[in-house]
Amino acid sequence: MDLPLYWTALIAFLIINAMLLTASVLVYAERKISGFIQQRPGPNRVGPAGFLQPFADVLKLLFKEDIIPAQANRFIHALAPMIMVTIAMTVPALIPFARGVVIADIDVGVLAILALTSISVYGITLAGWSSNSKYSLLGGLRSSAQMISYELAMGTAVLSVILQAGSLNVSAIVESQRDGWAILGWHVFTNPIGALIFIVTAFAETNRLPFDLPEAEQELVGGYHTEYSGMKFGMFFLAEYVNLFVASFVIATLFFGGYLIPFEPLLLKAFPALEGSVLLGLLQFLSLLAKTCFFAFLYIWVRWTFPRFKYNQLMTLGWKYLLPIGLANVILIALGVALFA
Repeated sequence: MDLPLYWTALIAFLIINAMLLTASVLVYAERKISGFIQQRPGPNRVGPAGFLQPFADVLKLLFKEDIIPAQANRFIHALAPMIMVTIAMTVPALIPFARGVVIADIDVGVLAILALTSISVYGITLAGWSSNSKYSLLGGLRSSAQMISYELAMGTAVLSVILQAGSLNVSAIVESQRDGWAILGWHVFTNPIGALIFIVTAFAETNRLPFDLPEAEQELVGGYHTEYSGMKFGMFFLAEYVNLFVASFVIATLFFGGYLIPFEPLLLKAFPALEGSVLLGLLQFLSLLAKTCFFAFLYIWVRWTFPRFKYNQLMTLGWKYLLPIGLANVILIALGVALFA
């Protein structure tokens, strides 16, 4: 359904602020989970159980001096982190949070998501170039090579989902997973290879371990954001965690039923009054949120469990394995749709 303009504006305002708060929660969760994995306490000083530590970090970054290299391009140096944050905050507008609850329900929603996530590579590359530092430039070049390479394999995974759903509309893709009591119809069961490829490439697209070669502090000091300080560095930090959560949203939406509640048809059959109600919308949102939180936890778990790939290993995995497997999977899905749909 088409929401009135004021509802759309209100939902957009709430989502932006929710994403800002979510980034703080994810920073805290990552520190606590990593502390548990490494048998140390994690943050435990600022606030109850250290819960206010992320807010203390933001306050510190706000008051730190913004140092810009003398030979840097000042305009692009300031623009790059803005690009990263803006793109990260824009993608949730295309995700349906419940049936009919989406800011931009466009017919080419999947293509818009891929286009927006592709633009983020410019933020990293421009940050490296504008700093006039060889370390930063190398970090930016690594990033562009990595992200473009893995976007190809990601595109094959998304194409396989589009073939199954028969639509580029994100809401239609979610509804196409309603078969089998809204759980056996999930694309992770009907298209497991595509799901695996997408999850792996999502790690690479968000520059998370074991794919964080653009930063690779052992070789590149801090990578593309070496010459950033204060809140500009904080914006890169914010964009990383917002992208983490957004990627979890997209994984849940494309392959794990999105807002669909497991066994939802049986639930509606038992309680027909729920159909079209606000309570059902709330339950659908909580279903999506639970799936998203699981994948956010998976991101954190993987980061503190696996070592970083070498650069040649990273590119080999993307070009020699994921891309050919992804193309073969698209052909198999297309044949299956043509023969059995």
